[in-house]
Amino acid sequence: MERADVVILGGGIGGCSLGAKLASTGLQILILERETDFTDRVRGEWIAPWGVVELQRLDLYDRVMAAGGHHITRHIPYDELVSPKEAEATAMPLNLVKGVAGPLAIEHVVLQNSALDKAIESGCSVKRGVANIEIKPGSNPRVSYEHDGGSLQCDCRLIVGADGRTSTVRRQSGLEIVEDPVDHLIAGLLVDNADDWPEDLEAVGKYGNMYYFIFPQGNGKIRLYADFDLEDRGRFTGESGAKEMLSAFNMACVPNSGAISKATPIGPCRTFPSQDAWVDDPFVDGVVLIGDAAGYNDPILGQGLSVTLRDTRIVSDLLIEHTAWHRDLFIPYGVERKERLRRLRLCAQFVTTMNARFGSEAEARRVRAKRRIRRDPTLQLIQLAAFVGPEQVQAKYFEPGFQEALFK
Repeated sequence: MERADVVILGGGIGGCSLGAKLASTGLQILILERETDFTDRVRGEWIAPWGVVELQRLDLYDRVMAAGGHHITRHIPYDELVSPKEAEATAMPLNLVKGVAGPLAIEHVVLQNSALDKAIESGCSVKRGVANIEIKPGSNPRVSYEHDGGSLQCDCRLIVGADGRTSTVRRQSGLEIVEDPVDHLIAGLLVDNADDWPEDLEAVGKYGNMYYFIFPQGNGKIRLYADFDLEDRGRFTGESGAKEMLSAFNMACVPNSGAISKATPIGPCRTFPSQDAWVDDPFVDGVVLIGDAAGYNDPILGQGLSVTLRDTRIVSDLLIEHTAWHRDLFIPYGVERKERLRRLRLCAQFVTTMNARFGSEAEARRVRAKRRIRRDPTLQLIQLAAFVGPEQVQAKYFEPGFQEALFK
């Protein structure tokens, strides 16, 4: 029988960054991870400025930068409704948070391995390739699992579920997740040899039946995302998916887009659903959830990594500051997270209505909304939540009726 203070299910970014922080205080941490090697599955690679602050507070920033972290410092909304010159006139510097140059872009696998290395160096015991995990919540938590052909058990003070959207910990704890319907689809692709694209520039906008994202990672690498209609679910799939996606990025409204359409795919082209999901109270006796296991924001905002990092920081602070780890310890975390996800959900709905609705009626609504925003630019300030953090934007932008008035 093993013994640990905390058993963390999931050796990704959230699980390993939490484990490293706790182990640095002398706690005994066991991390269990299903995968033996991390691979590109088209996951978050853009950390918002407010998420970079959390990365710094977790003492991971310098390590991530040394591993290839790349700051993006400019944003230009190239779009079919305006000329390139007009779009460039509205360019936005991205140093919106003190001490942060801008969003941080890095390959997800590199980020995972950086967090894993930090956890091991901090003293965590990490086991990979585990299977058949069963947990027992309560006042005396226990985790049973299989590893290297053997059946093992570990008693602990707390179980942390950092095991993603299909969380085993969440299911076995009896915690219910609320899921919005799938709204549209998002495809992602990592490319290389896009050397003519400015390394400091991200571009986001709409072109035809696609809402696009261009996030450079430095040295000619770019992560591309494309939002498109749910009814067009066969788009960018199959053997020709990557080629078709690159072709779609040859956009008349985006200068230098030819540098992208001629780039070399170096990862899979994958499509995933765009939706929000949340657990109202992501904890029970002996168990707490973090990251996607506790619910997630619509990926149209790119907030997944930032949400996970803040979850990790808040939970680690609570565990380090208190010796009694009862269920009620996590109430402040649950309250803050619920409001954070609510605001990000409304921000995602704003961006979706503006950019990821397709067809003549949606385009007419978009034109009307853009016209209102030109008259009153403050109507779009809700989008700042995705950069500076949802708690930094005035509450009035998240009140009922705000978006309805804009998009009528």
